[in-house]
Amino acid sequence: MPDFDRRRRKVCSFCLEHQDVIDYKEVARLRRYLSDRGKILPRRMTGVCSRHQRRLTVALKRARHIALLPYTADLR
Repeated sequence: MPDFDRRRRKVCSFCLEHQDVIDYKEVARLRRYLSDRGKILPRRMTGVCSRHQRRLTVALKRARHIALLPYTADLR
């Protein structure tokens, strides 16, 4: 039976780089983990491990709080 229906497992980019601290000031990197509407993307879409997903969420919320990232998209 062919394995074309099996998807390749996503690997956590933070684990690959041995990065424990996710800096909230790295806006360009954090923006990849937001949807076009400004929502935080889930693990199943980004491939981030659970440990880094929790740290990523905190970093995104901090960046939003000091206005580095938007809470929502501007839909005017």
